[in-house]
Amino acid sequence: MFQTLAFACKALFPLRVPLSVRMSSTGVDKKGILTDKVALITGSTQGIGFAIAQRLARDGAHVVVSSRKQQKVDWAMAKLKEEGLSVSGMVCHAGKAEDRDRLVTMVVEQYGGVDFVVCVAGVNPLVGSTLGASEQVWNKILDVNVKSPALLLGQLLPHMEKRGECSVILVSSVSAYIPVPKLGPYNISKTALLGLTKTLAVELAPKGIRVNCLVPGFINTDFSKVLHEEENWVEPAKKLFGMQRTGQPEDCVGIVSFLCSPDSSFITGQNIVVAGFSPNI
Repeated sequence: MFQTLAFACKALFPLRVPLSVRMSSTGVDKKGILTDKVALITGSTQGIGFAIAQRLARDGAHVVVSSRKQQKVDWAMAKLKEEGLSVSGMVCHAGKAEDRDRLVTMVVEQYGGVDFVVCVAGVNPLVGSTLGASEQVWNKILDVNVKSPALLLGQLLPHMEKRGECSVILVSSVSAYIPVPKLGPYNISKTALLGLTKTLAVELAPKGIRVNCLVPGFINTDFSKVLHEEENWVEPAKKLFGMQRTGQPEDCVGIVSFLCSPDSSFITGQNIVVAGFSPNI
């Protein structure tokens, strides 16, 4: 029986590039733990994405910010540079192949690749019936929320392999576990990211690349303002929160920093909920 099990495990999990085992940093000053690393964050000029970029830069990484509008990219870069942080940026509509091409070309030419990729960019053009959604709406949501992270990572993969011990963090939503009324296609796209995380974690582990997923709860951002305005949903939802409050973008950044750090070198394929409560999963 044990020989059969060993054979099955060998078939499913081929010899992998070992991830280094490092001493726990308990009691050690972590300032600069990401020094000399490059982090690419999509959708990072406001909300959760900007907060993540700011935290990784404070931890020593050079961050590359991106979003759809030059004005927002300029604002984010200026804000981080005010703190003396290392940052560059580029306009990138995550759902457009030509924009992804330019972004990949930039990070490869300037930095030789990336160590961390955090895919935050997402859209939700519909508030209404799931089955009433047009094909155009479905295409837009799936293109940006699901396909674009996979396609971007596919382009970056050869350059990440060369660097070794890279970390990818996809960003889903607690709506993947507790669907929000009237946001059907969005809920579904975020559920798909949970599966994408599990699948990529298995595929990329032999290459020394870890893949995990941040699953934010109800976070106060411009993106979630449609929920803030829906009192019939917000007030009952607050009763779910064990922490008795809604979240802030900064609540999401510590776990991302950890997942990029050597302390998480043996963690992959995890969908980690940051919601102030535990959804029934």
